[in-house]
Amino acid sequence: IAPGLIRTPLTSTWMEPRAADLLRHYEKSIPLGRIGQPEDCAGAAVFLCSDAAGYITGEIIVMDGGLTVSQIGAM
Repeated sequence: IAPGLIRTPLTSTWMEPRAADLLRHYEKSIPLGRIGQPEDCAGAAVFLCSDAAGYITGEIIVMDGGLTVSQIGAM
């Protein structure tokens, strides 16, 4: 799992001091319009730990609200 910007205690240490400007910037940049929550990654983690994913190997699941895809055209 390759999470994008996810609101956690670790990210809050640099996110909170400049919250308004930083949040606005990312919310405009992320196609889904919001910063991720830990729960946004939980389902994929549970799936990958389950028997249903028993034949999955070497994959990267990007969970960033579409930010990576939206930047491909800008390259």
